[in-house]
Amino acid sequence: MANLLISDSLVLLQAVSVIVVAALLISRSRPFTDIIEGRITTKNQLLLVLFFGMVSIYGSVIGINVLGAIINVRDLGPLVAGLACGPVVGLGAGLIGAAFRFSEGGFTALACSIIVTLAGLFGGFVYLHKGRFPGVVFCAAFAVLFELFHMLMTIAISRPFDLALQVVEQAIVPMILANGAGMLIFAFIIANIIRERETMRERDSYQLQLQIKQAELVVAADIQKSFLPGKIPSLKGFDIAATAIPAKEVGGDFYDFSPQDDNLQFVIADVSGKGVPAALFMALSRIIVRACSAPSRGGFERLKCANNMIVDDSGSATSGMFVTLFLARLSQKDHSLEYVNAGHNPPLLLRADSNSIERMDVTGVALGMMADMEYEQRLVVLKPGDILFSYTDGIVEAMNDKEEFFGENRLRSALVAAARLSAQGILDSVLHDLGQFTKGVEQSDDITAIVIKAAK
Repeated sequence: MANLLISDSLVLLQAVSVIVVAALLISRSRPFTDIIEGRITTKNQLLLVLFFGMVSIYGSVIGINVLGAIINVRDLGPLVAGLACGPVVGLGAGLIGAAFRFSEGGFTALACSIIVTLAGLFGGFVYLHKGRFPGVVFCAAFAVLFELFHMLMTIAISRPFDLALQVVEQAIVPMILANGAGMLIFAFIIANIIRERETMRERDSYQLQLQIKQAELVVAADIQKSFLPGKIPSLKGFDIAATAIPAKEVGGDFYDFSPQDDNLQFVIADVSGKGVPAALFMALSRIIVRACSAPSRGGFERLKCANNMIVDDSGSATSGMFVTLFLARLSQKDHSLEYVNAGHNPPLLLRADSNSIERMDVTGVALGMMADMEYEQRLVVLKPGDILFSYTDGIVEAMNDKEEFFGENRLRSALVAAARLSAQGILDSVLHDLGQFTKGVEQSDDITAIVIKAAK
């Protein structure tokens, strides 16, 4: 008896293997994936009814005749059809399988025909109740329970009773094993397809959101560029050049020029952080610095005003955002330069007569740290040929592939090497040297610089 059970089980499992191959093919078809995603059409349903109906017929054909009954896996097709595609497909496949089984005859023909129809109908009802494919474990358990129901129905309907009981005793283990295993594999395939489709939808949604954000960043970058001076103002006796190169679409560096009679006020600044938050804080800082830059105010008063306004308006004392800033006023009359350095990288002043470099050191803390800070104002005079190079830390902190910083010493050397060039030539030369140093390494911070050269 044990050998017979094993033999019958192996035959049915072989049939299941063929069905699984067919399942792999149909599961990748357009009609099946459309129904899985809720795009139900009459054409899709008809095609799947025919497919799962043929699966049910194959389950009968490959079955084993035992005492005039057929041990089979014909329930598998309608069960899967109902559970995965709903009651219409399930019932249609069940009716096809039932018609074929009834045509085969035998004392269990009526019972088996009713049961295979109920397989598709019950699976469809489960689909409607769950509102979706119920999952791998549930489907496998459902298939096992349904085969137990199949056995009970066979005993209840088929006559003679003793013969039906003998058939059930021989069929129950192979049919439960084969249909349960087949449903487990089939359900796993379907669940995997559902996960793939969900992943694809999530990917498509993410890509769409990314495209929208990128488009918004392009607009933000254009707006931010409009904050920078469209044209570098001229001041008699001086050659001036400037640039701002954000590391991302938007950045936190900025520079600005404000002509005031025979004077030129300029500022270069670097906001803490990167990206959109830094860009917003940059816009706020630029507006406030401009608002505080009345000609009657000295550098100390301008920065104290700006600092207090930034602290009050942005809450940066608690948010941790601040802005380092170098603010100066250049006089056309006597070539004097009044400046205040609020925690910014010290600009370099290259003296033409001695080829020496002076640093314009910090005279106060960064703006936005805390209110009512004091800022010392200093003054230097630019002589003919002198070069003032103001910059943000994106230059000196740029790294090469060896993780070495460009540093202030390399910047000094680049500045001295380009001293005979125009202001724009000096700027281009320094950026070229920087590019050669960091070649192959992505820019990690905003790069901003202002070059002012006194005419000889």
